Amino acid sequence: MIDPSLLAPPAPGPNVLSSAAFEAIATRERVSDRYWTHKDTILAERLWWRAQTARHMFHILPGETVLELGCGTGAQTKAIHSVTRGECPITAATFMPGNDLHTLREACPAVEVVNLTGFPGELTGRQFDYVIGGNLLDQRHAAGLLQEVLKLLKPGGRLLLFETNPWNPVLQIRKALGRLLPFLKRGDERALHNQVQLYELLSEVGFISIAASCYDFLYPPIPRWLMMPARNLTLLMENTPGVRNFAGTVLLHAQKGPRATHRPAVSMTEHASLKGAISVVVPCYNEEMNVGPLADGLLRHYDEYLHEIILVDDNSKDRTRQVMESLAAADPRVRPVFRKPPNGVGRALADGMRAATGRYVLLMDCDFLHILPELREMFDAAAAGADVVLGSRFSRDSVLINYPLQKILCNRSFHVLLNLLFRRRVRDLTNNLKLMRREVVENLDLEAAWFAANAETGLKPLLMGYKVQGVPISWINRTPEMGQSSFSLVKNGIGYAKVLGSLAWQTRFGTRLLPRKSDSRPVPVSAENAEAPSPVVVGVGQGPASPEVGDG
Repeated sequence: MIDPSLLAPPAPGPNVLSSAAFEAIATRERVSDRYWTHKDTILAERLWWRAQTARHMFHILPGETVLELGCGTGAQTKAIHSVTRGECPITAATFMPGNDLHTLREACPAVEVVNLTGFPGELTGRQFDYVIGGNLLDQRHAAGLLQEVLKLLKPGGRLLLFETNPWNPVLQIRKALGRLLPFLKRGDERALHNQVQLYELLSEVGFISIAASCYDFLYPPIPRWLMMPARNLTLLMENTPGVRNFAGTVLLHAQKGPRATHRPAVSMTEHASLKGAISVVVPCYNEEMNVGPLADGLLRHYDEYLHEIILVDDNSKDRTRQVMESLAAADPRVRPVFRKPPNGVGRALADGMRAATGRYVLLMDCDFLHILPELREMFDAAAAGADVVLGSRFSRDSVLINYPLQKILCNRSFHVLLNLLFRRRVRDLTNNLKLMRREVVENLDLEAAWFAANAETGLKPLLMGYKVQGVPISWINRTPEMGQSSFSLVKNGIGYAKVLGSLAWQTRFGTRLLPRKSDSRPVPVSAENAEAPSPVVVGVGQGPASPEVGDG
């Protein structure tokens, strides 16, 4: 429930920006609104993507405050209100005089609307967790505007701007033609910053953790009928070095210091059917920096859902084991599994699923700690009846920032082959973020020792006839403090191909269902680690050192 005091009418405040700067921003807001209304053939989809980008980029929690600057007619505000489930206090501020925003007020009465008469003006003295805006900056007035925006952010608060990319070739052609044919001008012929200039500007103003990425190749003169089919191509272009510099928008993300801030312990457990039902299985290799924050985040946001957290140490060489033991001492629901060689993600997953005892099993990696708020949609889908819920990086609403191009090509190639071989239309079965019912886990027989097991955990339930549903999740490049991924493209590509070939033969190319087991035995040991004894979960107070898993 949103605190009504947060929506109280703001008092007028001092205007730091000059009247010329304020009018320039108001003009840009007016021009952007006119363009979106009359020229953008996929406006609804674009606004939804942008709202999802904000939500996934920030990983917004219920109750966190959002300020949208230059809200125009409020179309973007409505999308943000929708993706945050109406649980976040949103303030929509417009620079345009006389903009009454009655449609926004009627559609989203909980949204606070502020008609600015100056800047920061009516917002003076207030602070927000997040500030979102679009087409606010030009080379003449940007520094003054950003200085005030920095003051409007809480410590650790974050900024997200969607700015026009000056390197976009269509924009360059239109500007050149506008100099010859003045009627082609839009009325906002400002001098724009490129990526490097934006980075330098925000750094000088005092922002930290700055990132500027070019984004979005779907814009006129591409006809509407080509827009959606071209979506997959734009995903490649947005993540191809060099090519992405010519996208239509610069996605600008920055933070107000300090870098490390404590996020609120907001519970996101709303389904009674999932209370105490979830076993989380996390394979870990050299994850001493991530495993603690991951367990802490799971306990803070989904405490009532958790039956246990199974942390499987796959022979880490750092202090992962010691961190796990410390976590287990603090909460008995944290149950470490310590393996011995041979290593392998598939072996670790199989051992973890054998140890899990909850009615649902959530498989995830340690580096998913930043997307914990998005797990909520996965739990929603499971509560609604899905047997298996997949976290999809390649759905229409997913956000990929600096995703390795080789991985995109490998993933898309795998799914093209999958769709052809089995005549199933799926987007992302290979991500190790899956929530499945106990029965599904008991019928899974993992054969791959390494990352190809991620394909088995997604494809086998589908071929066994279970109800499989995907929900969008985001992926943002691993930061240095998160360590390095151990995924090898060449080594694991062969494993994925073997999984496809084997399952295609067993199901006669999808014409037969993959047989389920006739009983409810735990997931058996795979052929590749058949000599390994059953895993032993090492908890607290078990006396002498316990034997470890996987002698081989």
